[in-house]
Amino acid sequence: MAPLSEARRVVVKIGSALLVDRQSGDLRAGWLRALAQDVARLKTRGGADVILVSSGSIALGRGVLGLPATPLALEQSQAAAAVGQIRLARAYEEALAPHRITAAQVLVTLEDSADRRRYLNSRSTLETLLGLGVVPIVNENDTIATDEIRYGDNDRLAAQVAVTVGADVLVLLSDIDGLYTANPASDPTATRFDRIDRITPEIEAMAGDAGSGLSKGGMKTKLMAARMATSAGCAMAITEGSPDNPLTLLENGANATWFTAQLDPQAARKRWIAAMKPKGAVVIDAGAARALGRGRSLLPAGVTAVEGDFGRGEPVDIRAADGTRLGQGLTRYTSDEATAIRGHQSAEIEDLLGYPGRAALIHRDDMAV
Repeated sequence: MAPLSEARRVVVKIGSALLVDRQSGDLRAGWLRALAQDVARLKTRGGADVILVSSGSIALGRGVLGLPATPLALEQSQAAAAVGQIRLARAYEEALAPHRITAAQVLVTLEDSADRRRYLNSRSTLETLLGLGVVPIVNENDTIATDEIRYGDNDRLAAQVAVTVGADVLVLLSDIDGLYTANPASDPTATRFDRIDRITPEIEAMAGDAGSGLSKGGMKTKLMAARMATSAGCAMAITEGSPDNPLTLLENGANATWFTAQLDPQAARKRWIAAMKPKGAVVIDAGAARALGRGRSLLPAGVTAVEGDFGRGEPVDIRAADGTRLGQGLTRYTSDEATAIRGHQSAEIEDLLGYPGRAALIHRDDMAV
């Protein structure tokens, strides 16, 4: 389990009830400014990448449009989201700006992780933003998502984002300070789990459903998120988010339930890649083989042959000239594209394909050797 102070990459999930005042429907601007202080502290002190998975667009839009507090029809929710997304993005931009941190809005649906091409595009976009020092603000695209293509809760969305970017720590800011043996609001004998190394059926049976009118997530979805995150090498914490500076409080030992991960994110990802069935193969020269041994990416210049019919993002074998299998990776090009650019320098890709491409045929993060 990587403590928050040592994390290289952190994903934080923020629910509607933390961002939006339940009575007035207004943004809790002071709380958001305090959260921005936490984010800036993580970035400037330890150089951590931070992604915020934030609800709130429907709750903010509902108030602006004067819609009732009762459950909304789908078209009303989507209209509220369209209005609220503008305000939510602006709120984060204004909260982070004093710390010289740029915010970016990233809207996704369940289809974006289920479809391999969309998944790779989302991952590439997030990686590029993080590399530029930006804090992505991720939310479900409620303006277009129907029930069939929705995550339905931001707990699981946050876990998917954490898996996608290889995060070390996922923090779910909640209205309760962890997972309890029973509902502490109704059972005075309930006790909190400080640490969970394995999610057992008994633990799953203790989880309840959502209790807030603004939040759709409950402990069941949080346990689903924990299972997804920890299996990919990401530790997860559930902690109370309503006080100011909740991340600093967590770092200083605030009450929480920590779910431990057995592998680091990169090792878990490489194990996943190695277990996939290859759709084809690329044959590489001796110079490229030596580069892979030093932890480098595979560039088109080192490829001498392409075998099979595969699409972008699909697994392919990496072989030496004598047929020795060196590893496996997820290709950033289709088999036709790979054939066209093999043996060429990365600077030539645009001329060969007619459009800009990525420098690496297989990036080192997408490779198990």
